[in-house]
Amino acid sequence: MITATRRIQFAAGHRVFGHEGKCRYLHGHNFVAFLTAAADDLDAVGRVIDFGVLKERVGGWIERAWDHGFLVWQDDAEARRALALVDGQKTYLLGANPTAENIADHLLRVVGPDALAGTGVRLVKVTLYETENGIAEATL
Repeated sequence: MITATRRIQFAAGHRVFGHEGKCRYLHGHNFVAFLTAAADDLDAVGRVIDFGVLKERVGGWIERAWDHGFLVWQDDAEARRALALVDGQKTYLLGANPTAENIADHLLRVVGPDALAGTGVRLVKVTLYETENGIAEATL
């Protein structure tokens, strides 16, 4: 298999509901996502996909929906109430607790298919750096 990977950076806040340590508080990270795409065949130029297309389609979605916003578990009523007090606060509700693992999986299974629809390319792996030392991967 031949793949192409694009690095995307974004800043976002979250809290890990039920966490036993300091991650239970609202806080933020400068996330780095490595988006790995694959296709059945290379294009006429010899690529899986142009890196700029990954940036535009998936990176553009991340910028619109997540960058400088908060990723909140839909069942975290306390965080939702707190963030609602901030006028204009960008908030994205996830169906799962916003751990690095769940964020990577959401990009892979929810965002990727929609963002890359019609390209003939699919995301096959998302590697998410929450910090320089904390990394989660989701793969198909």
